[in-house]
Amino acid sequence: MGEDSKSTRAAAHRRRGRGSGGRRRKPARHKGRRIAAWTAAGLVLVGLGGAGFLYFKFNGNLNSVDINAALGKNRPQNIDNGSQDILVLGSDSRAGANSKYGRDEGSSRSDTAMIVHIYAGHKKASIVSIPRDMIVPRPACRTPEGRTAPAVQHGQFNEAYSIGGAACAVATVEKMTNIRMDHYMEVDFAGFQKLIDKLGGVQVTTTKPIHDKFSHLDLDAGTHRLDGEQSLGLVRTRHGVGDGSDLGRIKLQQAFIKALLDQVKHIGLFTSPTKLYGIADTATKTLTTDKELGSLDKLASFANGLKGIGSGDMHMVTLPVGDDPLDTNRVIPLPEQSTLLWDALRNDKPIPDAAVKDGAGAKTGADDVVK
Repeated sequence: MGEDSKSTRAAAHRRRGRGSGGRRRKPARHKGRRIAAWTAAGLVLVGLGGAGFLYFKFNGNLNSVDINAALGKNRPQNIDNGSQDILVLGSDSRAGANSKYGRDEGSSRSDTAMIVHIYAGHKKASIVSIPRDMIVPRPACRTPEGRTAPAVQHGQFNEAYSIGGAACAVATVEKMTNIRMDHYMEVDFAGFQKLIDKLGGVQVTTTKPIHDKFSHLDLDAGTHRLDGEQSLGLVRTRHGVGDGSDLGRIKLQQAFIKALLDQVKHIGLFTSPTKLYGIADTATKTLTTDKELGSLDKLASFANGLKGIGSGDMHMVTLPVGDDPLDTNRVIPLPEQSTLLWDALRNDKPIPDAAVKDGAGAKTGADDVVK
């Protein structure tokens, strides 16, 4: 056979080895890549199904309160300047187990109260702690039984929550500050303990021993990694430091919050799906929010907007108070200083030093006990 015939057969053989359109058949490794791609797509679909299950699970954990419906239109003006104000309460309302960590008296009290002001741009925040034993005017509030508790001019701050729950607490704060609260968050203390354990504890340094039989806290001076029970004891202790006042306890709470924020930044949640699941499950069971934050997507969006704020970006103060002339065991807001503070936040300005320097909580025996 001549050379021309051999060339013709070789060309035909090459054509039979090609796919449609004259393209070369892909090597086996390309087929392997296609299989891997479809496998990955399948895993993504399974993952999305799992994410949907987790969404409904975590979403179902959340409790919410319709503050707007409860309070109606009789509220301060909603100023749209890019800032946000959130009332945050720490309460013992969800579980009877809370009582062993130092509940002083009564039930369903708000032991911890803070107004968190997020400045426009969401890069900085001011946090104002409100003494639980402070005496303030309280507006008329609806009780859980459907009755109306009449307004009082001389009521203890944390009784508002006991009488009318979240809505009454918000109404009392708005009456006191003339600032509309954009959101409400309540942290259950029993859940708080579990959350700290899920996080792996929080490291703090105490410059003095803290021994408080009421909150079950027993710490020597030094560096400690506090578990959930110890952390709860720390934020509720009042007898183990300083003069045993609520103003000293507030300083411990403020120091602990900063330590907690620093801890969360360094635990690497996304490298451990198991840890992330446990934290998300516990956190959503621990929170009660206003209705506008009462779903997982809304809460996640809100939290994502605050992720740039670290402990160093927070200015933490105690509402300026002095002794109540009618009861030396209680305190009342200092009128001039309080006006300076609330005016600053209402106008999205930093809190001036003059607003807090003379308050009884500016310096306490618990300052710098926890770092």
